[in-house]
Amino acid sequence: MPSNSSTAEANLANAKALLTAAASFAATVVLARSVANDLLPPQLRSYFYNAFLNIFDRFSSQLTMVIDERDGLDPNQIYDAADTYLATRVSPSTHRLKVSKPEKEDSITTTMESNQEITDTFNGVQFHWVLVCSQIEGQNFHNARLPFRSTVRSFELCFHKKHRDMVLKSYLPHILHQAKEIKQQTKTLKIFTFDYRQMFGNISNLWVPTNLDHPSTFEKLAMDSEIKNFILSDLERFVKRKEFYRKVGKAWKRGYLLYGPPGTGKSSLIAAMANYLKFDVYDLELTEIQCNSDLRKLLIGMSNRSILVVEDIDCSIEFQDRESRTEEDGASSTRRRAQVTLSGLLNFIDGLWSSCGDERIIIFTTNRKEKLDPALLRPGRMDVHVHMSYCSPCGFRLLASNYLGIQNHEMFSEIEERILSTKVTPAAVAEQLLKGEDSDKALRHLMEFLEAKEREKEEAELKIREDGEKKEKKAENIK
Repeated sequence: MPSNSSTAEANLANAKALLTAAASFAATVVLARSVANDLLPPQLRSYFYNAFLNIFDRFSSQLTMVIDERDGLDPNQIYDAADTYLATRVSPSTHRLKVSKPEKEDSITTTMESNQEITDTFNGVQFHWVLVCSQIEGQNFHNARLPFRSTVRSFELCFHKKHRDMVLKSYLPHILHQAKEIKQQTKTLKIFTFDYRQMFGNISNLWVPTNLDHPSTFEKLAMDSEIKNFILSDLERFVKRKEFYRKVGKAWKRGYLLYGPPGTGKSSLIAAMANYLKFDVYDLELTEIQCNSDLRKLLIGMSNRSILVVEDIDCSIEFQDRESRTEEDGASSTRRRAQVTLSGLLNFIDGLWSSCGDERIIIFTTNRKEKLDPALLRPGRMDVHVHMSYCSPCGFRLLASNYLGIQNHEMFSEIEERILSTKVTPAAVAEQLLKGEDSDKALRHLMEFLEAKEREKEEAELKIREDGEKKEKKAENIK
């Protein structure tokens, strides 16, 4: 019977032989890889590498599904859902997580870090998820010295091949449903502005978000109650008519034109609409866009259930293609081609590209409706025109309730009479109500302000009459 020492020596010899063979194999692989990198072209190396992987795949029982962040130019709903769903699943195999807490939110959020694995269990089956991120560089056509960098993201879902049908018919629909519920419960409204540096990179990076924490609601808006109720009912009808829009062959979108003097609450109305519908807001500054194709990219980069806002549309850009039909010099023509045109904007809000998304609201604001091209105003583009007028007695009472916490006062009647005869905006009334330490002082400040406005109005009317009389006398002297 062999001794223990002889057995140990034999095991040691076997271990040494295995280590020597492994080292020799590793050295051979390194040498072969070095020779291949030096002698073989990249296309041939890629061919051999893929063929090598295919050999192993044939004997593997695992199936890997790749879920890219985008499906062509559109967002991939499965990727977005998985990103939301996996944030609630942390497995023992996860070593790194991204943790964040926005300033105005109570909860801490976690998301997957690149190349980390999360294991999820569904119907007794384990699924392994990995987030894969890669950086790409490309040419910046506007600044060749500054290349653009973009991140391409995808999830890899690995599981046994026999569960393929369950994944497609049950597991992925389950993730889509769960993600929708999670988003609805935890959604924080965002307002987006676009980053032009990403215009030639990943479309997902075009819009940069920040929290929208505007407190405006329809209950607090100082506007005519009839107009307010009309807007509310119109919004309710819009969000419930998905199948109706599809039935009649229209893109599921709605256009609103808000027009009126500055300070009449146009921005507050937009915030109230966003809060009411729980829609994110995309703030589009047309002067920052160089051409119509950039406008289309921005539209594609928007999410569904959102509001696109173009404020002061009459001042933001000159639509040159309707201003002149005459020939222009070469420099002027080049400049015109580099700008957003009226036809490009019309196609953006009502053309074929406008159907690239669902449940969207487009809002234009302007102080001077008469300056806008009629083509922008017709139904199908701007479906609802809302006149944001000067403060009314109804609006004043609402402001007094919001700012002073009172429903009635002995000065209300006189103030309401002066508001009817004086053109004063809700913003101006609100500013006066802020000045007083109590309701009596605040209302006196407002009364003094309205009296001053009436004097200014009378002086302006008197000056107009005097100027008219001077012109008449001058005309008589000439005769």
